[in-house]
Amino acid sequence: MSAAAPDPRRGHRGWSEAVRVYTRPSVLRMLLFGFSAGLPFLLVFTTLTAWLRDYEISRSAIGFFAWIGVTYSIKVLWAPVVDRVPLPGLTRVFGQRRSWMLLAQVGIMFGLIGMALSDPREHLTPIALLALLVAFCSATQDITIDAFRIESDDDEYQAALAGTYVIGYRLAILVAGAGALYIADYLSWTTAYLAMAGFVTIGMLAVLTSPEPSSPERLDIEQDPLVQAYRARTRQQGWRREAGAWLTGTVVAPFLDFMARYGWLALPILALIGLYKVSDLSMAAMANPLYIDLGFSLSQIASVTKVFGIVMTLAGGLVGGVAVARYGIYPMLLAGAVLVAVTNLVFAWLATVGASLPALFVTIGADNFANGFSATVFIAFLSSLVSRRYTATQYALFSSFMTLPGKLIGGPSGVVVDSVGYPTFFIYSAILGLPAIALILWLMRQVSIPTESLPKPGGPAATS
Repeated sequence: MSAAAPDPRRGHRGWSEAVRVYTRPSVLRMLLFGFSAGLPFLLVFTTLTAWLRDYEISRSAIGFFAWIGVTYSIKVLWAPVVDRVPLPGLTRVFGQRRSWMLLAQVGIMFGLIGMALSDPREHLTPIALLALLVAFCSATQDITIDAFRIESDDDEYQAALAGTYVIGYRLAILVAGAGALYIADYLSWTTAYLAMAGFVTIGMLAVLTSPEPSSPERLDIEQDPLVQAYRARTRQQGWRREAGAWLTGTVVAPFLDFMARYGWLALPILALIGLYKVSDLSMAAMANPLYIDLGFSLSQIASVTKVFGIVMTLAGGLVGGVAVARYGIYPMLLAGAVLVAVTNLVFAWLATVGASLPALFVTIGADNFANGFSATVFIAFLSSLVSRRYTATQYALFSSFMTLPGKLIGGPSGVVVDSVGYPTFFIYSAILGLPAIALILWLMRQVSIPTESLPKPGGPAATS
């Protein structure tokens, strides 16, 4: 495969064989890892804010808890450490990926138990620090799970791995959201958070029962050609020389490797990563205000978006995994981008229809199916870009970068709605998806690899 471009993975399976990828042990295990990744997220965000408000903590104080979310956006800063640095004792027993994952899960469990045993009215600062610990450990776990997923099977199965990961993640969101609220309502917040801490054992079980992924391409820092070149040319001595070699191997090498493998195409690829979710993220903040302004009740919104919506997301994820196995990454990446943009137009239609429950079902169904489909395909695309020498670092870079433009553009979404109204706003958000669609079409023309050159099912993994 040419090093200048990602593999388009044009379809080379029949439908029955494409569906059977979901029976692979590595694919099934990702249900548990996805659940483990999704569990902590709401417990330091919306579920936590509900707890704080229920204990009559001021809205001003609650607002500052949003800063905890920055942890997930800057995980690329310590991803090189997780990628390359072994943990004393643990790594020898469990391996690089599982040792860091297990340490992160212990931190998550400890943080949740500490939060459960604290009263926000008396220990607000300790709860904030414990929530920060949970978020930091959760982001660290994300780094390791992403690397584990990519390294645990061949590139051709990454979409199926992503599909089951998304299912597990969404189920965890349901448990940590609605499940925690139900427990808190009928019992107590202490019981709810202790129960959530107990669910962390699902991820621990996944770690203990899964083999450490074998990645012969992953090099020790001292074996890295860039580190060897640094040592050969540096004039530094002592600790400065060792520190420079370590930074070269853990921070510099992963980024230079990506640029070297894809050459000038690295920039349009990075642009696509940043643009792919812009259409979706730009309108996300205005979805709930639209439902409320149209006159839907909170119970109607909860039933349709949280229950029916999750079912449609799971369906979209499964279909996305099968479709990539059947047709390849690039055609389905294009389909996902088109679906996300088109479903924004469905929101514009809902804004003109009004408080019609059938119309809400159609809108939520279309939007969540498109999001599940596109998320699965996009994860497979990002996974295909990384070098297995620097899996965790490169994927953390991509996953951090993919939400930044959308969040920035989505900031003034409320101002746009106030100026032009909901229908025009959602048409505008759909148009924001056109650059990603155009970029995918352009990249597909740059990547023309005959199907015969791709690895056959059951064959060796594609190299980077």
